[in-house]
Amino acid sequence: MSETPPVELPRRTLGRTALRVPPIVFGTSCLGNLYQTLPWDEKLAIVRAWFEHVPRPVVIDTAGKYGAGLALQCIGRALRELRIGPGDILISNKLGWLRVPLEADEPTFEPGVWAGLEHDATQDLSAAGIEDCWRQGNDLLGAPYTARVLSVHDPDEYLAAAIDDADRQRRIDEIVAAYDRLHELKRRGEADAVGVGAKDWRVIAELADRVALDWVMLANSYTAYRHPPELGRFVQRLRERGVGLINSAVFHAGFLVGGDFLDYEKFDAARHDHAEAKAWRERFFTACDKHGVAPAHACIRFGLVAPQADAVALNTSTARRIPQNVQMVRDPPPVAFWRSLADAGLIESETFRGMIATTEQ
Repeated sequence: MSETPPVELPRRTLGRTALRVPPIVFGTSCLGNLYQTLPWDEKLAIVRAWFEHVPRPVVIDTAGKYGAGLALQCIGRALRELRIGPGDILISNKLGWLRVPLEADEPTFEPGVWAGLEHDATQDLSAAGIEDCWRQGNDLLGAPYTARVLSVHDPDEYLAAAIDDADRQRRIDEIVAAYDRLHELKRRGEADAVGVGAKDWRVIAELADRVALDWVMLANSYTAYRHPPELGRFVQRLRERGVGLINSAVFHAGFLVGGDFLDYEKFDAARHDHAEAKAWRERFFTACDKHGVAPAHACIRFGLVAPQADAVALNTSTARRIPQNVQMVRDPPPVAFWRSLADAGLIESETFRGMIATTEQ
């Protein structure tokens, strides 16, 4: 481990919990071979860099869906090799995907997204299934590590698969029962916080009226590219209710920083929505270049400040980007840059004014 002390970062209380989180949460889908198979040495270097650049306890976000449990296995192995104490890391595990045997040439979930997997994953959001996912996740991590921050993963996808209104209601009831089970784990002292992670924020809003949430994780939702006013108002209501917020996928799966995937789908120029996103990205890159602001920096700080998030979750496939990400979380771009984006219609003027007010508080 490096002898250089980590950068000091302010911590915020996550919702109504007693948890204090830094403004950067480390995502771990890369450890599950998102898009590519990473060698073990690089995965170990990524985990090492977490502790070299952020004061302990480090906060990470993972899920059984990431590589069908591979990310969880890699996290536990790396922590043991680096001799990281369980009190030096806070693990958030999004539950709902259970590792199962691989019976085809590639996994059946999200085909084309994960590389080099030896297992498949199946979704189970029942009460029993959620507890099975929690137990399996801790087994994959291995002693002495356990996930203390729990959530239901992808309830929006589960509801979208309903065949009719009756089936959707059955699925909603199943998800509510899963939350009852998670809160039971919390009452037993086996979890510290219960939340939700989803790409469709409207499903989060629907669940927030049905179950108690300590925190929510938005994905592909409140970003420099996409920040509808109604979502901003929903986030404000969450804050007023004492619900914590972690913002993730602020690059839209890498697209806003030049990648070929948009919202975890391969870019397709023939699609109208993809063509619109590309046109926006070109104008965005031009504005970034004019002000000397890296696109990643703009996306990160927007995702942290615009929705007044407690933290932004960032995932990287190379350890050398971690100190850069930490610096971009800490240092704001100039106000003139944000003003230029608003003047060009790249970000909402109302959102820009809110950002400035938040920054000046």
